Amino acid sequence: MQKILIVEDDVIICGGVKVFLENKGYTCVSAYSVKEARDENFTQYSLIILDINLPDGNGLELCSEIRKTVNTPIIFLTANDTEEDMVEGFKYGCDDYISKPFSVEILHQRIMAVLRRSRYAPVNDIFTHNNLSVDFDKMQISISGKPVKLSATEFKLLELLIKNKGQVLTRSIILEKIWDCNENYIDENTLNVHIRRLRQKIESDPKNPQYIITVFGIGYTFGE
Repeated sequence: MQKILIVEDDVIICGGVKVFLENKGYTCVSAYSVKEARDENFTQYSLIILDINLPDGNGLELCSEIRKTVNTPIIFLTANDTEEDMVEGFKYGCDDYISKPFSVEILHQRIMAVLRRSRYAPVNDIFTHNNLSVDFDKMQISISGKPVKLSATEFKLLELLIKNKGQVLTRSIILEKIWDCNENYIDENTLNVHIRRLRQKIESDPKNPQYIITVFGIGYTFGE
């Protein structure tokens, strides 16, 4: 599931965009200021919708700040609607620029277009957490610099949990994403086996995991 951060101080606009996009299947998080946005982990997001005129700072500067650490696509959604404003936005690193007032359906089409482009963009997609490092492009895993060999299914399972970090994935969602998409029927015991094998390979203490965390009665999440 793709996760979008909406940085917009207008509560009505922010709420309306959030409801619309969630009805389209996205997970959305709202931030109403630069400070709130900076509290977020930008690597968790597939895309950021960013206003320029914020109560405690400038969205252009925040965009530039984000660009120093991640390649997450950014769409400016702002009342600054002159050609000079748009040029400035692209100079600061945005992927698209939409001026207010706007159509939420057009916004959705722009979001899909940006996400399609970013999917094929050459990026160095490496995730690190404690002593775990995952290179998604090369499908390589290492623990404290030592390579770990995972099966293709184990890698997909780890990737799914990492890319949904901060969320609890139910067992049924994991089964659907990893196996059912290939029209293969898999029972829950198969998931248990793969979780156990994955923990044995990446956890220093599989009985007290720090990466693959069980949320009893629901499913699994990555990290604490």
